[in-house]
Amino acid sequence: TALSGSVSVDDAVEILPSDIKSKVRGLHSHGKAIQIAYAGQRVAINLQGVEKEELKRGDAVVVPGRFMPTKIIDAKIELLRNSPDLKNKSLVHFHLVTSETIARVILYEKTELKPGETGYCQFRLQDPVVSTSGDRYIIRRFSPVETIGGGEIFDPSPPKRKQKDIVEILTVVEKGSLGDKISLKVLQSGLHGISVMALEGWTKAEIPAIKEAVATVRKNGILLIIEDVLIHKIVFEHFREKVLQTLKNFHAKNPLKSGMSKEELRAAFKIDPRLFGGLIASLDEVVMEKEIIRLKSFSTVFSQAEETLKTKILDLLQKNEFQPPSKEELSQSLKLDQKHLSDILKLMVKEGSLVRISDSMYLTSSVYHKMIDALKNFYGKKPEMTVAEFRDILGTTRKYALPILEYLDSNKTTLRVGDVRKLLLKS
Repeated sequence: TALSGSVSVDDAVEILPSDIKSKVRGLHSHGKAIQIAYAGQRVAINLQGVEKEELKRGDAVVVPGRFMPTKIIDAKIELLRNSPDLKNKSLVHFHLVTSETIARVILYEKTELKPGETGYCQFRLQDPVVSTSGDRYIIRRFSPVETIGGGEIFDPSPPKRKQKDIVEILTVVEKGSLGDKISLKVLQSGLHGISVMALEGWTKAEIPAIKEAVATVRKNGILLIIEDVLIHKIVFEHFREKVLQTLKNFHAKNPLKSGMSKEELRAAFKIDPRLFGGLIASLDEVVMEKEIIRLKSFSTVFSQAEETLKTKILDLLQKNEFQPPSKEELSQSLKLDQKHLSDILKLMVKEGSLVRISDSMYLTSSVYHKMIDALKNFYGKKPEMTVAEFRDILGTTRKYALPILEYLDSNKTTLRVGDVRKLLLKS
């Protein structure tokens, strides 16, 4: 039986919980071929590339991406008047449509249910099932096997809940409007959020009704859409606070760094990179430059001691022009640890006083431009230049000439053709 929605010939489908992807080859109802079947119809589905041996009792044919198998379900439970008492954490046989599995019953509020009583509970299933909010189920005693009750599923994918909030939450799920239920589910989905498509699998409502409810709730400012995912305003504000505080702490500890690595910050939230990028882009107080994130209000400021170090670095590099001391040699000369020196060098490159040739070699910007002028002069007379000629132009050794040439190749100032270089830089 088609339980909800519709299915047509050639539709892509999933078989869950067996996790088989297929396509509808044909549909038959009451012995006749049909093109489309609707909820409530008895229908036989011919699935492409699926053998009947692959299918299991309880499998459901669903729209891809809208349903997830679950082993934890929140529900309302009602015992039959002639049933025995049901104690908390009892094992039962759980029946949902054609699915059958063993489940442990976790009662909310009570330690046991008496015959005829109702309550809220959570089922922890031995095997996964496919379910939506509003599905009906039956439970049977573990032994002897006899029907003792049943009820309605409220949440087929519940998060961890605080005991004090459970009844209030489940009351909303049971009696609230579709908008109330969606708001609650989005809130419970946290920073991972939930898509409109996934809400269909959770609520049993049709997509048009879900979209209408989402639009109404969004007008009230409760929900945000970021990268096609619904995020609750409360969750977003918590994210904002944590990001701003994390960056504030980072800047305080690393005043010379331009910002925090995007991946380092994302690791604190453990969410999808695309969604994280969308969330960060929604924060007015934050700036993202390539892979670096910083507070908009932050700017690097050199202390007096660091300004003195900058002057010393420039003097050492300027004095040795095309045979500059390496980063390691600078560290030794200035009696400065490598990390601190690296931070200062990065900032000097960013402000334009240095040019980074390689991780260990830097030129002052004035020396670099002097070299470019010399190259233009050389290429004005000859179309090609060898490594030896470049070495002689700079008055340096091959040890220094090669990494500088490789840098010029990489930034497309020169082009290597065999053993010579041609000038790409426009005059």
